[in-house]
Amino acid sequence: MTEPFSKVLVANRGEIAVRILRALRDLEITSAVIYSDADRSSLAVFLADEAYRIGPPPALESYLRAAAIIQLAGEIGADAIHPGYGFLSESSSFAASCGAAGIVFIGPSPEAIAAMGSKIESRRLMRAAGVSVVPGGDEPLESVQAARNAAQAIGYPVMLKASAGGGGKGMRRVSSEEELSAAYRAATSEAQSSFADASVYIEKLLVRPRHIEVQLIGDHHGRLIAIGTRECSLQRRHQKVLEEAPAPALDEEASRRLEHAALQAARAVGYYSVGTIEFLMDRSGEFYFLEMNTRLQVEHPVTEMVSGLDLVRAQIVVAQGRPLGSEFDSFVIRGHAIEVRIYAEDPFQDFAPSPGRIDVLRWPAGPGVRVDAGVAAGTEVSIYYDPLLGKLVVWGNTRLQACERLASALKEMRIEGIRTTVPLYRELLKDADFRKGTLDVEMLDRKLETRDLEPEPNSGSNDLHVIAAVLEYIRADSPAAALPECGPRGAGGDLDGPRRWRAAARREAVGGDGWS
Repeated sequence: MTEPFSKVLVANRGEIAVRILRALRDLEITSAVIYSDADRSSLAVFLADEAYRIGPPPALESYLRAAAIIQLAGEIGADAIHPGYGFLSESSSFAASCGAAGIVFIGPSPEAIAAMGSKIESRRLMRAAGVSVVPGGDEPLESVQAARNAAQAIGYPVMLKASAGGGGKGMRRVSSEEELSAAYRAATSEAQSSFADASVYIEKLLVRPRHIEVQLIGDHHGRLIAIGTRECSLQRRHQKVLEEAPAPALDEEASRRLEHAALQAARAVGYYSVGTIEFLMDRSGEFYFLEMNTRLQVEHPVTEMVSGLDLVRAQIVVAQGRPLGSEFDSFVIRGHAIEVRIYAEDPFQDFAPSPGRIDVLRWPAGPGVRVDAGVAAGTEVSIYYDPLLGKLVVWGNTRLQACERLASALKEMRIEGIRTTVPLYRELLKDADFRKGTLDVEMLDRKLETRDLEPEPNSGSNDLHVIAAVLEYIRADSPAAALPECGPRGAGGDLDGPRRWRAAARREAVGGDGWS
C-alpha cells in the first residue's frame, strides 16, 4: 500500500490547477505547481505552497515536457504528480514513466489509459464486454476506397473519427459519397497534426443524439462505483459548453441501465481512479458507448454538487492506496446542477478568441452558487492555451430552480477587458427547447447558425450608459460637480444620490439587464 503523500506536484494550469491545490490543502499535503512564463503571475502560482518555472509559453516547451516534469518532481521530493485534465493526463507513456521513476501518477494505470485512449481499441474492448457501440468499423481506414466501402456498408450519413482523437479534432461528418474524399483527407490531416497519428475509423452518424455520461470512481481494492449521469449535449463543434447533472428527461430505469453499462466498460480494463464513460443516446432511447475519459472531467463539479462528494479529494486518497471513504456508502443524488464554461471567446462572432487583460472581474455568489476559476482581475489571458477562464456552477432543488439561479448569477457576473461566452448563456436560458430539456448534440450549432440565440439590439448593458447618466446627474443637479449626500434622503429629492443616478442609468440603458 502506498504511503500518505507529503508533497504533490500539480502538472497543469488554470482553474483545474487551482481546484487540485485546494484539495491538497484540505488533505494537508504540501502542494507544488509548474508554470510557464505566461503563467508566472497566475492564481495557481499564488495559491501553491511551491511554484517552479517549467519553460516558455508554448505548451510543447512547458506543460508537455514530460521528462522535465518528472525530473522536477524527483528534485523537489514530490511523492506524486497530479496531471489534471488535458496536457499529459491521458498519456500512458507519461503515467508509466512516473511509475518507473518511483513517483505516483494520480490517475488510472498506464494499461487502462492506453486501452481506452485508442478509439478503435476501446470499441473492440466494449464489444467483447457486451457494451453496445455505434455501428461502424473496428479497423483503421487505409484509404479513401476503404472508407467508401465501409460507408456503403453502414449507409450515409457517417462520421470519420481520429482513432487517437478528442475535443472534436479529426472528426468529419459525411452526408454523401461526393463529400467523402475531401472529408477523409481533412480528417487524416487534422488527426496527424493534433495527435501525431493519422489513423481514422468510421461510424454511423446518429441523427441529433443526446450526449450522456456516467461518472465513475474506483479504488485499488476492487471497489468501483457509478455516481449518476450528466447531460453534455450542448456543444459547439463537438466541444462541450454546458453540462448538467443528472441528465434531464431520463427515467430511473434508463439511468440504471447506463450506469450498469458504464461499470461493465470500466471493469473490462481493471479501472481505478476517477473516470467517465460517455454514451450517445438516439431518439428511441437506445444508447451506445462513445468513449472513456480516463481522467478528471472538466464537468466534475456538477456531480459533486448533486452528490455531496469531493471527487478530487477522493482521487488523491485512492492514489495513496487507501479504499474509498464511508461517504461513498450512503451518498444520494439530490436536486439538479448546471455548469457553464466561461471562455474568453466572442460567441456571436464565430467564437473568435479574445485574449487580453481582465480589467474588472466580479464572480457571482449566493445560495447554490459555486465558481471554479483560474483567473483574477489583472490576469492576462494568453493566446497559448485553452481560453477557459472558469466554470460557474449552480445547484437547485429542481432543474427549474437551477436555471433561475443560473440566470441570476449570470446577471451578477461582470468581466471587463475581454469578451466572454456569458452573453450566450443568458440567451440560452431564454430558449424554450433548453428550458424543456429537449437537447441534442446539434442543438447549439443549429441555433447559432439560424441566429435563434442572437441577443436583441441593445440587450445587455453598456457601461458608457452608466457613465453618461452619472455625468448628466452631476451636471443637472450639482453645479459644483460634487456628488450629493449619501443618506436616506439626499440633497436631490426623494431618492438618495446613488439611487437616483442608478435609476438614471437604467433609463439610459434601454433594454439593459445588468453588467456583462
